[in-house]
Amino acid sequence: MTEHLPREATRTTVTVGGLRLSAIVREPAPDRADPGAAPFLLVHGLASNARLWDGVAAALAAAGHRSVAIDLRGHGRSEKPEDGYDFATVTADLAAAIGALGLERPVVAGQSWGGNVVIELAARYPELVRGVVAVDGGMIALRTIFPDWDSCREALSPPMLVGTPFVQIEAWIRSAHPHWPEGAIDGTMENFERRPDGTIAPWLTRERHITILRALWDHVPGERYPTIRVPVLLLPAERPGDGSPLSLARATWTDEAERTIPACRVRWFRPADHDVHAEQPDAVAAVMLGALADGFFPA
Repeated sequence: MTEHLPREATRTTVTVGGLRLSAIVREPAPDRADPGAAPFLLVHGLASNARLWDGVAAALAAAGHRSVAIDLRGHGRSEKPEDGYDFATVTADLAAAIGALGLERPVVAGQSWGGNVVIELAARYPELVRGVVAVDGGMIALRTIFPDWDSCREALSPPMLVGTPFVQIEAWIRSAHPHWPEGAIDGTMENFERRPDGTIAPWLTRERHITILRALWDHVPGERYPTIRVPVLLLPAERPGDGSPLSLARATWTDEAERTIPACRVRWFRPADHDVHAEQPDAVAAVMLGALADGFFPA
């Protein structure tokens, strides 16, 4: 299916370790371009894709910053190998992509699982980034809310969506998020391959989804916090009435991160969806840009 990208956006492919990763690049308009402006690398969440960052990327470009939103392995329009979905390999993919894309010490932002990925990236490759932003992620510690892996898998395994009509999925997303901007709806629909018969299949297979979920179960971000040498901006999101285990643990996780990350700043979004970067892109971009403007992220 032909993709209709927003204006000023270009899809490109970067090869890292023999793996082709797809990315969406936005350059600022010539009259706003500043060669010294910090670039941004934008990382999606589990079973998501680069297009959920469209609104944030547009705001960054309007402020004079180059941005690259990347589809991680197994997701979106990137290649889908059978293995390599552990944190070490995914962060190595990102480290190689930073070089291949010519990003000079970007600010790297990740949402949800992608937030944990960028925390791991900062711990493993601090020389490559000027700072990281974790959007309602980076703190996810599943072992603190589920007694064992089996209960975690049962609670968080994805639904069986293969073969669902495209129009039914779109109607469900619009119903669930009636206040979202149109670009966020379009970006969410890019989580799925649209088949010739009018049905969909998630780009990330259910099996690989569970493999990544297991890696997230094994990930303990708190062990990384004291070692991180770059500034970390946490953007937790909370919607009143959400009684899910992840929502109930969010404040505790945030407190731990704020206490133990050497250079940490927290900005809560309330009320806000988990995909707050899609729901409130201008507000998320403004906080990220503010952290550059006031020197939290170094020049």
